Amino acid sequence: MNKIDHYLQAAVRDNTRRSYRAAVEHFEVTWGGFLPATADSIARYLADFAAEHSLNTLRQRLAALGQWHVSQGFPDPTKAPLVRQMLKGIRAMHPVQERQATALTLEHLQRTISHLEQQALFAQREHCLPDLLRARRDAALLLIGFWRGFRGDELARLRVEHIQALAGGGMQLYLPQSKGDRQGRGVTHRMPALKSLCPVQAYLEWITVAGIARGPVFRKLDRWGNLGEEALNSGSLIALLRRIFAGAGLPAETYSAHSLRRGFATWASSNGWDTKALMSHVGWRDVKSALRYVDASASFGELALPVPSEPKQIN
Repeated sequence: MNKIDHYLQAAVRDNTRRSYRAAVEHFEVTWGGFLPATADSIARYLADFAAEHSLNTLRQRLAALGQWHVSQGFPDPTKAPLVRQMLKGIRAMHPVQERQATALTLEHLQRTISHLEQQALFAQREHCLPDLLRARRDAALLLIGFWRGFRGDELARLRVEHIQALAGGGMQLYLPQSKGDRQGRGVTHRMPALKSLCPVQAYLEWITVAGIARGPVFRKLDRWGNLGEEALNSGSLIALLRRIFAGAGLPAETYSAHSLRRGFATWASSNGWDTKALMSHVGWRDVKSALRYVDASASFGELALPVPSEPKQIN
């Protein structure tokens, strides 16, 4: 790979690159399409999969096909009026209610962290390092993911050398790449130490017991408790979270990787955060994106708040 290709590849997130590659392969191999494509062939492709795939999936594939044409110097057929009209027709004929992840409530977060703490204490008494590692990693993953409203890929990309944490003080987490960081400048996130459910304490306990000084924060643990060098795959996060919640006796099948993000958004909205503060904290640029994550049916009013008296200080 030459220098130009190296920098061009770095401009696209790995998850995006993989999904685009899969979409182009689906068009060419699975459907039998030819590239460069015409608006008519794109419309026929959409029609053949309209009843099989969700509108979001079809749009993602159109984005990939459009990107391929632009990068190769061809006109983008996905922007043609015929294709846009096809999408409108598919939306009208196949209306589907958008499925959303169940928001993780503060009560369920407390219950899960209590369960993990009991596991950690028992592992310490029994001198069982594998169980101690798993409990400390899972607690740090949940608390950082919840209070920062991180997506699964952001949790997977956290690195120890990009984090500064002080017990009883707070922590800074730097992400060189983020979905909302369109300029590629990197984003620094801050969190204070909390009296309970503290992400700072959970992080320090995890890296201390794991002996991690550099590299990914959240790593794979095999069935024997051996700690790997590679980061957790964000695609495996759903299974991991459901295992954690099931262990705490919660309805694990209702949760997904977005449950932490949606849970925080709902908690913040219920505790006086305005939309602008919430968007700034999580990194949303679009109001609709923020409101989609807020579960209006959830009530956190009766729960004790583990944050400072001014919740916006969590920024």
